[in-house]
Amino acid sequence: MKNYRWRVNEIVVLAVLAAACSVLFAIWNTAVYPAAKGLLVATPEYRPLIGGVWLLAGVLCGYIIRRPGAALAGELIAAFISSMLPGGAGASGEILLSGLIQGIGAEIIFALFLYKRWDALTALLAGALSGAFMGVSELIIYYAGVYEGSKAFVYALCSIISGAILAGGVSWLLTRALAQTGVLASLASGAQSRRA
Repeated sequence: MKNYRWRVNEIVVLAVLAAACSVLFAIWNTAVYPAAKGLLVATPEYRPLIGGVWLLAGVLCGYIIRRPGAALAGELIAAFISSMLPGGAGASGEILLSGLIQGIGAEIIFALFLYKRWDALTALLAGALSGAFMGVSELIIYYAGVYEGSKAFVYALCSIISGAILAGGVSWLLTRALAQTGVLASLASGAQSRRA
């Protein structure tokens, strides 16, 4: 039977990854998203195409740590920290709720594979489902009555695509790159890369 107990180094790595992602979220919130919002003013339903970055913490933490709850914890911690950084909205319930919902999306995929399958497909699916959860929840929480019909569908689809690429694909690539440096040597993700 697999041991699901967390080790101290896994908790430390999770905290570091979540904090690093929260800084990325803050930069994205203040520099990238406003510019994209301006460029897509005529077609706002396509804005989620850059939203996958906000899902990175959950997928990356889950994919690197490989323990139940890592994706959810990573996304929640990153959401909380980013909300407190310059450009953040403060620890609002909406931001933490978004982190919870998005983290659950990634966590479901890792759980469906029983925390045993760790390949590009798993990362892409985790990002895609996290993106689906982001898109649908935002349509309900922020944009109820704003996007309907085909625009709501496009919004959700863009969220899924962005989640798969910017959270799933990037997490898979980052994990491989970090494993090659040896910094993940004490984790299951580092051990798998050494065997590959």
